[in-house]
Amino acid sequence: MRRRRTTPAFWAAAAVVRPAMNALIGKDWRGLEKLPDTGYIAVSNHISEVDPVAVAHAIYAAGNTPHMMAKDSLFRVPVLGAALRRLQQIPVARADRGEARRSLETAQQVLSEGGAIVIYPEGTLTRDPELWPMRSKTGAARLALNTGAPLIPITHWGVQDFFPQYANAPKIFPRTRYVLQVGDPIDLEDLREKPLTRTILATATERIEEALTAGVAQLRGEPAPELIWDRALNQRVPRGQLRAREAQREARDTGDAAQQESQG
Repeated sequence: MRRRRTTPAFWAAAAVVRPAMNALIGKDWRGLEKLPDTGYIAVSNHISEVDPVAVAHAIYAAGNTPHMMAKDSLFRVPVLGAALRRLQQIPVARADRGEARRSLETAQQVLSEGGAIVIYPEGTLTRDPELWPMRSKTGAARLALNTGAPLIPITHWGVQDFFPQYANAPKIFPRTRYVLQVGDPIDLEDLREKPLTRTILATATERIEEALTAGVAQLRGEPAPELIWDRALNQRVPRGQLRAREAQREARDTGDAAQQESQG
């Protein structure tokens, strides 16, 4: 049986948000029974600013308390930052190693208590012109490999009709509907006992990209593009490019280290 441990602040927020979501947008949740009974990491596609609420709603209804990993800058915003802390969300510091370590410790505590950590591996709203999942960052893969927690893909489609990207307000009429689907756990077992190298992280990250893309394709009822959007290049690129690039960097770093050792 799932263990839900939450704060009064989270319970109060859920008591307000859940009825509001039920009134404003229709939902079709599929596969919630696939969510683990203990702590897990959920990765999801990102197509609208209200995605976190839509995903958290399903996770909470299934019996887990959702904890979003969000940019630490959001925690410095007046009112919002205080609310995020009271709701036990997790700040992600990208430059401060000490803060990053504390974020990992907080994440491990959440998982040990049976909570669900939600990560948007793309790092921001997708920039793909057709809203397909774009190239992911390695943070979700790193957390999954460091903690050993199950990695669950949750994909959804239709939230963007209720609240389009960068809109100022939701579209309440006509009432829209979204579909959310929980996929099978992403298999990382062959990677967990290996050193956490660039190539291993890239391999795990590409598996996340594949799972999210496949889930969205199923919900949309159409095949995904052969290429994947790379935000840095502002274009679609081959899907295996990340692993190939990291393998080259790894080989270069190994060669440089060997050269320095021989010269020393």
